[in-house]
Amino acid sequence: MGEKMNAVTDAEFDATVLKSDKPVLVDFWAEWCGPCRQVSPILEELNADHGDKLTFLKMNVDENPVTPSNYRVTGIPTINVYVNGELAKSIVGAKPKAALLKELADFTA
Repeated sequence: MGEKMNAVTDAEFDATVLKSDKPVLVDFWAEWCGPCRQVSPILEELNADHGDKLTFLKMNVDENPVTPSNYRVTGIPTINVYVNGELAKSIVGAKPKAALLKELADFTA
């Protein structure tokens, strides 16, 4: 089992994500989203393996509508990686672990 990911809210997003000195992965999800539940344990595994290089956070889009709207998150799950306050990568939809590792290789190497 992987490491539990911390949640981030609209109010904390700027300080926690955009001002972070290391890359931050944010999983935009919702309770009712089946694919989100599929991808969650995979992200927790990646957090356990790569949490030293990448901060893993999750944001509930129902509870925090502002940030997803600002970043045009229209489908979930959406996994965004932010580097130095900028959106560096966006992965939309549930993907298997191997595919996610490949997509995130730039940030976990």
